[in-house]
Amino acid sequence: MENVHILTQRVSARGEFMPFSAEYYRNNELNNAHSLVAKLQTTLSIEEILTIFAEHAKQLINLSGLQFQSSLGVCQSAESDTSQTPYSFDLDIENERLGQLIYFSKFPMGQAIKSKLQQLHGALIYPLRNAVMYNRVLRLATKDALTGLNNRSQFNDSLAQRLERCRRQHRPFSLMLLDLDNFKQVNDNFGHKIGDDVLQEFSKVLGKSVRGTDSIFRFGGDEFALLIDDPKFTTNKVIADRIMHLVAQSDLMAQYKVTSSIGFTLANNQDCENEVFARADKGLYKAKAAGRNCARAY
Repeated sequence: MENVHILTQRVSARGEFMPFSAEYYRNNELNNAHSLVAKLQTTLSIEEILTIFAEHAKQLINLSGLQFQSSLGVCQSAESDTSQTPYSFDLDIENERLGQLIYFSKFPMGQAIKSKLQQLHGALIYPLRNAVMYNRVLRLATKDALTGLNNRSQFNDSLAQRLERCRRQHRPFSLMLLDLDNFKQVNDNFGHKIGDDVLQEFSKVLGKSVRGTDSIFRFGGDEFALLIDDPKFTTNKVIADRIMHLVAQSDLMAQYKVTSSIGFTLANNQDCENEVFARADKGLYKAKAAGRNCARAY
């Protein structure tokens, strides 16, 4: 990325470093505020809202990055450098805690700039709340509440998209189906709280076993699926071995004698959703028939 040098001036009365654009901003403050509100209302992506706001805020502060922390996690503006000094602001709206907005800058932030930014938050807070609410609803619709993994509805959409990409770009992928051996006995003998702990532990195992390009899903109960970018069966076998190894290393899984059976298949550009799922399911059946705690291709 190219080095960008931002010219600054010291405001003599306060000893603060501000961009030269700050003077222009002060002279056009009302128009700038209206323009900012209009831009912020064009998206429901938290990252895009932060990026729009950060570009606007750079007229007031030499900003290297902008971050928002909320119940949804941590989001930040594009190309944020968070290695500089952080300056935090709590965002509240109608007696509701929205989250914390964090500016990163190598220059000190004086009280006058803080006051200006807090005024500017009035334009940000409602579009940001709308985006947070939208993403909460979206997460409920597409995420499993217990594990945080993608759910069955999201799996159906993702499988269809992968097959379409496979047809257009001739990029094969694999579908892996997994379930937990002995899981019913855990629920029956030790209760659903322990069962939930086992499911969350297995979700962590899956997260450690796949790459960033792969996707993890929980269908419900002890049924899981992976969509894996894989031109051959090689990647499937590596991931399956990794999963079984991490399950065997888990104290919790070992304590309750829980293992995993795995079936997988390689999709091709002639497949439909039902065909590729049926083959992976047959692979899972083969693993169960082979004594469980193993992986089988079909």
